Amino acid sequence: MRLKISGPKGIEGWNPSLGTKMIKLVSPNFSDLFEPNIEIGKFPDGNTHIRIPDIKACAGKEVLLFHRLYPDQNTAFFELLLILEALKEIKAQVTLVAPYLPYARHDKALLEGEITSAQVTCNLIARAGCDKLITFDCHFFDEEREMQFGDLLIQNLSMGNELIAYARQIFGSEKFEIVGLDKGAAYLVKDHGNQYLKKSRKAYEGDKVGYRHIEEMTVDFDVAGRNVLLIDDMISTGSTMIKGIEKIKEASASQIVVAAVHGLFLADSKEQISNLVEAVFSTDTVLSSLASVSINNKLNQLA
Repeated sequence: MRLKISGPKGIEGWNPSLGTKMIKLVSPNFSDLFEPNIEIGKFPDGNTHIRIPDIKACAGKEVLLFHRLYPDQNTAFFELLLILEALKEIKAQVTLVAPYLPYARHDKALLEGEITSAQVTCNLIARAGCDKLITFDCHFFDEEREMQFGDLLIQNLSMGNELIAYARQIFGSEKFEIVGLDKGAAYLVKDHGNQYLKKSRKAYEGDKVGYRHIEEMTVDFDVAGRNVLLIDDMISTGSTMIKGIEKIKEASASQIVVAAVHGLFLADSKEQISNLVEAVFSTDTVLSSLASVSINNKLNQLA
């Protein structure tokens, strides 16, 4: 029998207990969760226009700013810099909530002359006036914690347990194995069997985006005849996830469900993955038709 997956869950309103002493500013690209009170538009020449109608109320206050940095990350990032500069001028203390941090995957320089865009991004956010960033399953974290990265203080929250809980609804009474896609996803499964696929990549081939193709993936644990939840922090082009699905199938798994915190689902990866497994879903850190698990409850627990 094929497993069923429901559509996105309904989203409850924002809990006032979150930052009761903080002024809440919401970008239009966060309107899926909260009512926007920042105006973002374009001048006729394409330049970005930002207005915070009640900016005087933020002067010298603690501000909780909700602004997504994806999709259209370069535009969204420049919007953020303008907002932060305006708040810095009035001496507001800003905590930014950006559920997915673009450029976080490029936190190490592996080729001569490479710029580590993760640190540049975080430094720019801090220097523009952000005191703290709250984000989810950031690439260069391996657990829920707070740390300094470059100039920026970051609080990393994880949606791993929420994804697993949603998978239990899909599988119902049937048991299932929880498997990380690779070592990078190991922290998502460390309290759930600590099983993940072993992966090696080929050397760089000199292409401009610095992508290394997968050389080998192996499954060194038994999933024969068992249901499997295959989980990762991100699905981008889907190539690694598809390779992992193939390996789990070769290991004679029964039914496979795929989950990711950040579901970018570039090109036709959503269709490709959906055709290979019983169900696929993600959180709403990035909005898509497969964003079935909301970060809203996690935000409400911050108080």
